[in-house]
Amino acid sequence: MDCTLCALPPEQIVWDDGRCCVLRVEDEAHPGFCRVVWKEHIAEMTDLSAADRMHLFEVVMATEAALRSALHPDKINLASFGNMVPHLHWHVIPRYRDDRHFPESVWGSAQREGQVHAAADPVILARAIDAALNCARPD
Repeated sequence: MDCTLCALPPEQIVWDDGRCCVLRVEDEAHPGFCRVVWKEHIAEMTDLSAADRMHLFEVVMATEAALRSALHPDKINLASFGNMVPHLHWHVIPRYRDDRHFPESVWGSAQREGQVHAAADPVILARAIDAALNCARPD
């Protein structure tokens, strides 16, 4: 089976620890949009061990924290569907009240022309994800 999440373009990968990775989604209307992808071909969160679920969730939260720190959005949307690609991944999407779709989801109907906001520098984002993960780990 061809899986788009198994063949990730290296230039889109922002952060990777061998178990999961964070990649930038090319979306002009929603810069900063990231996906956190579990690297094994697993479809559901409950298919992961408790430790792996915790690790994946910590990376999702670290990505959210990094995007909030770098971009100062009005809101962050988190979503995990996997309806089209049965490969576990989370969407982490910075949202602004003046973006094209707000308050609808980014996949909903456009509400306006929308303001385009700046994306985070990938190096700064990777460092912020590392920092958020290090803060989440007990000493």
